[in-house]
Amino acid sequence: MSVTATVPRRRRRLALTAGVALLALAATGCSGLGRTAVGPVTYTTEREAVIQVNSPSVRGCHRIAPAGAHEVENGTLIDAIMYRTRDCTGGSTIYVPTGVTDVTAPGSEPWRSYSFVH
Repeated sequence: MSVTATVPRRRRRLALTAGVALLALAATGCSGLGRTAVGPVTYTTEREAVIQVNSPSVRGCHRIAPAGAHEVENGTLIDAIMYRTRDCTGGSTIYVPTGVTDVTAPGSEPWRSYSFVH
């Protein structure tokens, strides 16, 4: 009896070990992929062109069309910061939470880049 009872335990241990190994492998394989801000960032340029960027990377600085944007809608799942410079620097920024639209004030410079809060 001890032989038959031991075989299922060994199979369970082997299955458990294989499952843990596969889970670890999957997690390791996915960690190299860049995280994205799921959803669109939609902006309207000074020339009234509507541009939509779907699921941009969470990392880095994202440039807006050369004309800049006067209206931005953050449809992603991550909050964004809008900049008036092309390289996500400078003090004149605006925080745009997920699901919110922002419009520049009349006479102010357009938004030229954005990054995500992560």
